[in-house]
Amino acid sequence: MFDKILIANRGEIACRVERTCRRLGIRTVAVYSEPDSQAMHVKACDEAWPIGPAAARESYLNQARIIEVARESGAQAIHPGYGFLSENAEFARACRDAGIVFIGPPPEAIEAMGSKSAAKAIMAEAGVPLVPGYHGEDQSLQHLAAVAEEIGYPVLIKASAGGGGKGMRRVDRPEDLAEALKGAQREAAAAFGDARVLIEKYLLQPRHVEVQVFADSHGQVVHLFERDCSVQRRHQKVIEEAPAPGLDEVRRRHFGETAVAAARAIGYVGAGTVEFIMDGRGDFYFMEMNTRLQVEHPVTEMITGQDLVAWQLQVAAGQSLPCEQSRLSFNGHAFEARIYAEDADREFLPATGAIRHLRTPEESPHVRIDTGVQEGDEISVHYDPMIAKLVVWDQDRETALNRLQTALSEFIVVGTTTNVNFLARLAAHPDFRAARIDTGFIETHRGALLPAPREISPALLAAATLHELLRVDRENLERARTSADPHSPWHGTSGWQLNGDSHRTLHFLDTAQDLDLKVIAHYRDDGFVIEWAGHRHRARGHLHADGRLRMQLDGVHLDAWVLRDGQRLTVAMSAETRELMLHDPLAAGMDDEVKEGSLVAPMPGMVVAVNVKVGDHVSEGDALMVLEAMKMEYVVSAFNDGVVETVYFNEGDQVSEGSPLLAIRPGDAA
Repeated sequence: MFDKILIANRGEIACRVERTCRRLGIRTVAVYSEPDSQAMHVKACDEAWPIGPAAARESYLNQARIIEVARESGAQAIHPGYGFLSENAEFARACRDAGIVFIGPPPEAIEAMGSKSAAKAIMAEAGVPLVPGYHGEDQSLQHLAAVAEEIGYPVLIKASAGGGGKGMRRVDRPEDLAEALKGAQREAAAAFGDARVLIEKYLLQPRHVEVQVFADSHGQVVHLFERDCSVQRRHQKVIEEAPAPGLDEVRRRHFGETAVAAARAIGYVGAGTVEFIMDGRGDFYFMEMNTRLQVEHPVTEMITGQDLVAWQLQVAAGQSLPCEQSRLSFNGHAFEARIYAEDADREFLPATGAIRHLRTPEESPHVRIDTGVQEGDEISVHYDPMIAKLVVWDQDRETALNRLQTALSEFIVVGTTTNVNFLARLAAHPDFRAARIDTGFIETHRGALLPAPREISPALLAAATLHELLRVDRENLERARTSADPHSPWHGTSGWQLNGDSHRTLHFLDTAQDLDLKVIAHYRDDGFVIEWAGHRHRARGHLHADGRLRMQLDGVHLDAWVLRDGQRLTVAMSAETRELMLHDPLAAGMDDEVKEGSLVAPMPGMVVAVNVKVGDHVSEGDALMVLEAMKMEYVVSAFNDGVVETVYFNEGDQVSEGSPLLAIRPGDAA
């Protein structure tokens, strides 16, 4: 086994690898970019070395610098995590040439699976079933259009050299193919340095089922059963589970044997995932093989009791697999929910911001939190916006799903927008609970999963009000305790007023509805009477220092979390979280407005394409500009017909959220 390894990654996967290494007595070396100097993985490892500025291509993708650090630090091996250099055959070969072990498959296996087209040819020869499509070298629009017509719409364009949803487009009509192909090729070139694509038949209502495989250098290959990763947005996974629901033992065995055959076909060594797409009849087809550890590997660990990172280290050290296939089994059911800094109500756009407060469920044999961030960390545009992976396990799917819902209700992030509310709605959806899932689940149930903002619940508003009243009371009592005149009326907490009812008025802004809420709290001997907009409730409670509020609302005992960041209150109760602003209504409406007719950046990022110039006539829906941030592209489209008056940014420019991008003068398109 190794004495010291370098972890060539960041975030939760770097922390995850460090934990296993610490348990095994292996020393770890972290690498970090300039903005990551105080990151969790840097503090966790035994050593930490700087490798460059924020841009990944100058730091985490800087192969020469990472190998240099490995040599200078005395690391015997490099664990690439996932993303960045984890599936880079050139890097794996450079490690081998430098006499450093690459903890992953040999470069030849990475190359074999790195091209989706080449991978499908290998799989076809090995007898692995394939989706009808074209994986050849002719990349002309004319040829690909002919292929699409032959296999029938809808079709799916996919980057030949990558994964993770990059360079992927669904096309439903022939007239949309050219624009989709252009976007997929541009995104593929930017993400993987290779603009080639393949085209396949798009299966309607399919499920995404993948199998965890492992192989050693002694010829042994096993599978650790399957995961269902069907629930996705932008072709990226949202919630994963293991085992896949609804599979009988015959089909489960067939999945596993097919995945093992795929791994054997390329002489695989290490951890890998063979991904399949399954139709409604249960027939499945090879999609791709990821030659690395997957983000969702914890659900496999939870049901099998195996540490897959430990397996990786053993195999990379030349040892045999710790288990034969006959000794592998699974128990119970596990879910993983990916907590992202993103705005689900705005097409899942990535979000940025400093994490002011972070509260997570308590970890146990049933609940696991994998994260690489902590309070005070900044979610920036430079890297993936994942905050954490919430993983739960129990004896059956229903009970595990109940645990997931409870854990989501206890997961609170203040300082950036997250998808926690969305995940809670997804986990509670009847069709998800019944395992009626496919890759179009989110779009199919969009109305229920992404509902229009509704009126705030009385309990949430009462919790926010009670929190403020108790907070002020506590501060006044503390001032009285330390004051030279502790009996001064200025330290009073009873809301006393001369010749009037003892009360306090609070003004909240419900940010979800942009609605002012005026709340009057009347002080009573046993608590408060809270009134707003015709509602009237009796409330009392106790505020804990960590933000937990134990309250009684009309005699009903409730728990809530209320976290304050300046004038912003984040209130969480059950599976609902809401942001409220304490504000002065007289100051409302003072902010500068964006110039009418302008198009603004919905997120911070880089301009990767400008399709128009000043004076151009445009039509509603025309693609004007393309932004890229946090591994995704966003197309800025015209919202009406008109003429371009101003283009504020050029290709390659960085923009901030809310920045005007273009100005369009309304009018008829030419």
